[in-house]
Amino acid sequence: MTDLTTQKKWDAAAATFDIMGGFGPEKRWRPYKERLFSAMEGKILFLAVGTGLDISCFPEGKDITGIDISPKMLEKAQPRVAGYAGRMTARRMDVHDMDFADASFDQVYTSCTFCSVPDPVKGLAAIRRVLRPGGSLRMFEHTGSYLFPFRQMLNLVSPLCRSLGPELNRDTVANVRAAGFDVQKVSNVYLDVVKTIEATAPVA
Repeated sequence: MTDLTTQKKWDAAAATFDIMGGFGPEKRWRPYKERLFSAMEGKILFLAVGTGLDISCFPEGKDITGIDISPKMLEKAQPRVAGYAGRMTARRMDVHDMDFADASFDQVYTSCTFCSVPDPVKGLAAIRRVLRPGGSLRMFEHTGSYLFPFRQMLNLVSPLCRSLGPELNRDTVANVRAAGFDVQKVSNVYLDVVKTIEATAPVA
């Protein structure tokens, strides 16, 4: 069942999403995303397509299924989905309640997603279900910090940001482990706030 509260929040954000995220942030993080996405192979699930800003960072010729909870986000993403130089489809779906069969994908990718998933451990466990044993989860995420004064600052502003979209103080690496993944590599991109996480679904 779709979380209608979350859907409405992101539907409301769709109109200005490209303005807020499509200039400075995308230019700054693009090289890191391209490096992470360059490992795409096999059947890929991309979580939270949004308006499709990340699609231009994808390598060509891949088989990608994108999902997003917001129909208005997907409406804006459609020209970018259609213009991808490979095979890509996008569907409205809540990560907590995906209708894919078990072990449907070889890889799952996220980009600034698990700051906003209402129940992150449940969402990550759902990803592990649809990922084949030994398949990889690769994430570009902003998270909480252990550094002073950033930890205190993020804890302070997170309740306000939550009403608009993301939470800024989540321990996403711990959540990935709690969902049953084997974390292989964590690389800090900016301090310990923006990072890439590489993990695998256990074989047994």
